[in-house]
Amino acid sequence: MLSLVLYASWEELARNFLLEEEEEDEELIFVLLPAVMPFLDEEKTPEHTSSLPSAKKVKEILEGHENWCKEEFRMEAEIFRTIANFLRAENFLRDTRGMKIEEQLGLFMFMLSHNASIERLKKEFQHSGDTVHRKIYDVFNIIPTLTQKFIRLPNPSHTHMKITCDPRFMPFFQNCIGAIDGTHVPIIIGQDNTSPYRNRKGTLSQNVMFACDFNLKFTFISSGWEGSASDAGVLRSALGKGFTMPAGKFYLVDGGYANTPSFLAPYRGVKYHLNEFRRRGQRGNRGNAYANYKELFNHRHAILQNHIERAFGVLKKWFSILKVGTHYPIKSQVMIPAAAAVFHNIIRGLNGSEEWLDILPDNINPSNYVGMPEGDTNYPSEMESNHGNTLRDQIAHQMWAACNV
Repeated sequence: MLSLVLYASWEELARNFLLEEEEEDEELIFVLLPAVMPFLDEEKTPEHTSSLPSAKKVKEILEGHENWCKEEFRMEAEIFRTIANFLRAENFLRDTRGMKIEEQLGLFMFMLSHNASIERLKKEFQHSGDTVHRKIYDVFNIIPTLTQKFIRLPNPSHTHMKITCDPRFMPFFQNCIGAIDGTHVPIIIGQDNTSPYRNRKGTLSQNVMFACDFNLKFTFISSGWEGSASDAGVLRSALGKGFTMPAGKFYLVDGGYANTPSFLAPYRGVKYHLNEFRRRGQRGNRGNAYANYKELFNHRHAILQNHIERAFGVLKKWFSILKVGTHYPIKSQVMIPAAAAVFHNIIRGLNGSEEWLDILPDNINPSNYVGMPEGDTNYPSEMESNHGNTLRDQIAHQMWAACNV
């Protein structure tokens, strides 16, 4: 009996408690509702408020002053249109209801030319972050295909006319098909993985190997190697992963590489750099202007091998993103040098001008450039080849004899 009374009392107590809570909740609603009503009625502020949406922005750049397209997309407007039409014809990209190929290409070239983040691209082109992200990576996804199409090894059966038409180089370098070197590109990576990417200058980079011809067009690229990797090590790895050399042909390389029949390096311990020869006033045509056959060979080797340095200079003027770190994912950072090289080759192939590169301002503040090593000085002596040394001596002696006839 006692337990039933207690149960009834607890049940009544609980019912009264719930009634009191409901009354307090109603009072709370009457207090809070006037305070939140203005926010409920307030319209959401639109994020994309520019009067110049993406399609009109790209159209205005392409149809505006000739410098606009050069500054924003790093190429002439007619070249931009040619590339867009090519991507459309080859079905590499597709027009969509929300964005035509010209806009997609514009997004990517603006990113490449300005080191623009997704947030900045949203603001500049007035699209959602999801749309910008998707379209940028649509272009990244076709970079490997474009690389295969536009970065191709030279025809080994033809000697370049810069060699055939110059008695300083012909017939001595008639089997030379280009020059090879590495260049460091800044990289941003998680703290746990920084060690292998720290180069000898103390900054973080990837070591990118390039080959070029004597038209300053790139013929091979291998990117993604850690900044601590040597130029010679990157080349050695590339040879193990499909980089092939035509029989009897060779590239010119600098002193950071071993001398072999396929990769002809200068004589070490002998004057090599062009500015060293300029100080002594050598013209390169008379043997008595040089101390010996090694100096003569090194000078002419340097003139031709310098094409790769000139190609790097043009590439990084076009796309100074290669001088700064970017916060895109590491996979994209590895593809950025290849993307830059692809568009470099296309622009050169379409006779794009370079003179304006020295006139228009940089899109990226030079104060943000990251200091990079300039070149390897050490080389793996165990890789030296007697056959390579014999070939180099043979060429050098032929030069010396021809100059002293």
